[in-house]
Amino acid sequence: MKHYSYFLLLAILFGGCAKNALDNNIDRKNPTEISAQSLFSGATLRLAQHLTSPSVNLNVFRFWTQQWTMTTYHDEVQYNFTTRNIPREFWNKLHVEVLKDLAEASLINEGEVAITAAQKANQAAQLDILSILTWQIIVDTWGDVPYFEALSDSDAPSYTAAATIYADLLTRLDNAISSIDISVAGFGQADLIYGGNISNWLKFAHSLRLRLAITLADIPTNDSQRIILESANLAFQSNADNASFKFSSATPNNNPISTNLNPLLTARLDYVAANTLVNELNRLADPRISRYFTAVNGVYIGGQIGAANTFSATSNIHPAIQALDFEALLIDYAEVAFILAEAAERWNNLGSDAHTYYDRAITASIHYWGGTDAEVQAYLQQPTVAYTSAYTDWRQKIGYQKWIALYNRGFESWKEWRRLDFPALDPAIDAVAPGTIPLRLTYPTDEYTINRVNLESALANSGADQINRPLFWDIN
Repeated sequence: MKHYSYFLLLAILFGGCAKNALDNNIDRKNPTEISAQSLFSGATLRLAQHLTSPSVNLNVFRFWTQQWTMTTYHDEVQYNFTTRNIPREFWNKLHVEVLKDLAEASLINEGEVAITAAQKANQAAQLDILSILTWQIIVDTWGDVPYFEALSDSDAPSYTAAATIYADLLTRLDNAISSIDISVAGFGQADLIYGGNISNWLKFAHSLRLRLAITLADIPTNDSQRIILESANLAFQSNADNASFKFSSATPNNNPISTNLNPLLTARLDYVAANTLVNELNRLADPRISRYFTAVNGVYIGGQIGAANTFSATSNIHPAIQALDFEALLIDYAEVAFILAEAAERWNNLGSDAHTYYDRAITASIHYWGGTDAEVQAYLQQPTVAYTSAYTDWRQKIGYQKWIALYNRGFESWKEWRRLDFPALDPAIDAVAPGTIPLRLTYPTDEYTINRVNLESALANSGADQINRPLFWDIN
């Protein structure tokens, strides 16, 4: 991490400058003070922060997948996300603090004359990979959104159908992959994910390609089988390849979980383990439970979803996760292996069977959290875990274990729960109308105020702006 500290500092110093510069309509084609490196580092930092933050003003997805719950305040746990205007916060953070900085960096990169064409191409690919990842998150949150005109100067950009955006993201990803030259540098130490290892960016791109493809797998006209077959052996092969962001052990570049939970930084006692996840981990004697949570007098106890919970009587989030420098995972090998397990079930043409990939995914997850080979073997041999006996349906087998493995990655866990429909989760106690776990966020109020005509046109095609409307890929 010390090698990245200079660029992490630049990310903080200049990232805000980039935001203000865009908002004030400076000449974006002729930047004079902001470097592509600092913008790239800044966008990477903020994407990691927004996906990791447990702030009830922004990121509530751990609650919705019942990993965590709250002690006293229950609005967000009960799916009230209008009081704090969470849709606006999540929308603005991703658009203004990530996508716009990546777009600005791309403009600077295009005019760069001090590096070779090959290095420019690598940097452009790195910028686009992060942009594609961010757009995937946006589309998987709302569905149809402004896309082709989203980063223009227009206050009323037109909306694009979510399926069309996904197709374009895959095209962009193909272009990024084909343009990477692993013998040439990219952003070097400004790369806060891999520290300049461009080969790992290529694996990152192929892993993201797998994620996009499997998301579309239930759509009859999808091209997922071909895409997954092409990228399976080029994506992550072990935890050593994981796309992770290592936060600093000093503020303000620390993991935002620590800001909200670590007693060194806050006196608040708001977050505790949720009984849904804790009960399942207890039932399976899952070795990860002692890495996910703390015990209460030797026993792991989860709080009720949507009810008042006592902090001292409930298992807390493990201190290691509250550490200032605890890393954020963007994509990991366990996720890749679960994708391949699902692909093997669907098409049976990957060279290994679903059972093999399923075991690899669980093994990778347990090892990531510090588990031993002995713990892995004992776990996989349980009839309630073993692929041949855990559940009848493969969606249940994979969906259930993927839910456990996606702990602390609330957004992607929420996305996969919607897609695979497992495990069966009951809504929170006293859930607000319509009393169901949200399948999407509603659009920010600003869109109704500023961009109503285009928004209503999009809603006429996609359906009402309701939390219980499935997205285009959620059809089974």
